[in-house]
Amino acid sequence: MRAFFKIFFASFLAVAVFTAIVFFFFVALVGALTSKEKPEVAARSVLHIDLSQHFSERSRNNPLSRLSGGERSAPGLYDVVRLIRHAATDHNISGIYLAANDNGNGWAASEELRAELLAFRHKKKFVIAHGDRMSQKAYYVASGADKVYLSPQGALDWKGMSVELLFFKGALDRLNIQPQVFYAGKFKSATEPFRSDRMTPENRLQTTEWLGDLYSVVLQRTAAARHLDTASLRRIANEGRVQNAGDALREKLVDGLKYDDQVRDELKGFVGAGKYDRLNFIDLDDYKEAVSYRGSGDRIALIYAEGNIIDGKGDNESIGDADYIKWIRKARLDKSIKAIVFRVNSGGGSALASEHIWRELTLAKQDKPLVVSFGDVAASGGYYIGTAADSIFAAPNTITGSIGVFTLLPNMGGFFNDKLGITFDGVKTGAYADAPNVFRPMTAAEGAFAQREVDRIYSVFKQRVATGRRKDIAYIDSIAQGRVYSGSRALELGLVDRIGSLDDAVRCAAKLAKSKSYRLREYPEEKGWFSDLLDREKEEPAVQLQQQLGAEQYAAFRQLVDLNRLCRIPQARMPFQVQVR
Repeated sequence: MRAFFKIFFASFLAVAVFTAIVFFFFVALVGALTSKEKPEVAARSVLHIDLSQHFSERSRNNPLSRLSGGERSAPGLYDVVRLIRHAATDHNISGIYLAANDNGNGWAASEELRAELLAFRHKKKFVIAHGDRMSQKAYYVASGADKVYLSPQGALDWKGMSVELLFFKGALDRLNIQPQVFYAGKFKSATEPFRSDRMTPENRLQTTEWLGDLYSVVLQRTAAARHLDTASLRRIANEGRVQNAGDALREKLVDGLKYDDQVRDELKGFVGAGKYDRLNFIDLDDYKEAVSYRGSGDRIALIYAEGNIIDGKGDNESIGDADYIKWIRKARLDKSIKAIVFRVNSGGGSALASEHIWRELTLAKQDKPLVVSFGDVAASGGYYIGTAADSIFAAPNTITGSIGVFTLLPNMGGFFNDKLGITFDGVKTGAYADAPNVFRPMTAAEGAFAQREVDRIYSVFKQRVATGRRKDIAYIDSIAQGRVYSGSRALELGLVDRIGSLDDAVRCAAKLAKSKSYRLREYPEEKGWFSDLLDREKEEPAVQLQQQLGAEQYAAFRQLVDLNRLCRIPQARMPFQVQVR
């Protein structure tokens, strides 16, 4: 027995020592990778921007990318804007090369990028865009360049904008699943996929309106940049006059048909390089490491809220009320922080979580200026949490509004009984002891309870909006009803204060705080590499699935996954994943 324990403990010690060695080796390796030399910006460099890269609201760091060969660190949207602005005055940056094939960003984000490219050009520096297969959204950003080139055998997508929604009613009918839906607001269309197989007249009306607003912005600004008129651009799209690269050149949508190597030769001429000289490209990630643009002076908190609003703790793709209460409170109690900017990119979610975040923002507003900036979407719960602001900024093509509430409870009894042969039975001490119950239909009384709760929350929602926007409750009721608006329409209705970017919102907050110079304190705070590694391990299956399915199919899959989160909990959210093409 003594020999056994001797061997056991010796083996255990060997394993422990080996594990410790591997761990410390791994830490040393990561340390070496994360402490890379600061990149240098060579003279006559060209900033390379790939539009296919998705710029989330907040920068994402991946210190292990060089070890794993995975996705590199990605600067956030506001970082990209600030990097372009810094490059405009950087004597080592001669211009920008825009790779404009696909565009992984929303329309409001694209608007901010495009505006910054135009400002960059005003500094007498060039912006050259090139694409092989240029999507419509990529072309919109590229239209802000000095020159737009397309590959000779490439294509440009210019055919107007469309919205497609998924409807599940037919599938649910086949499965004998009855969605029990309760909602407030005649335009509240988030429940349509479960109760109908097509858009209702109300939803078609509101979607036609806000989509038309977005399209008008694209037409007007593209026409101005390309020295065309909006009627011509609309006609080109309606008649399908751009089918290939030659068509795009004929219609003056591009300046020439060139291969990538030809564009690079042209860039050499712009920077004064010889034919056989190598172009000095620097991408956004390296440029972010190479330069400093953080500012100095008073602190302003910038809190990013992106994703679905959920109860409890969230992750990189959601807004957990527990997390955001903590961060908002931290910014509120920190005396060194003079103002708060709250950036919203969310279609809403849990009504209760939205209320909790609204409450904490209301408390913050009592202590220091609070400015809210809307991104691609700030609707329903996303709008709810913004109503506490001193001032609200939105892009003209922000999707917002959707002031309404719904709740959903599926009756899956028929599915289990008829399809699987599974039945349910039990006992209870009172009529409502087993409610809510997905294995039986709701009683009339239970349905009445659910509708009353939805109506109550809707009344609170409208009151929050009326108070925050300083409007009469009757007026808010007339424009609420779950109706979705564009940012430009929301300005007309008084739902937002100004059309502007996140940077405009930051400047407004600084002005309200009487800060002549400022630096930003960003939340959520950056995690250490080990925590980030664990988060990425959790996200890896979703990333792989998205790569397999593609963006649109993955969005449909996420809708089905979100069904579980919707059940039983009153929701302040807009229709599922609105894809604007």
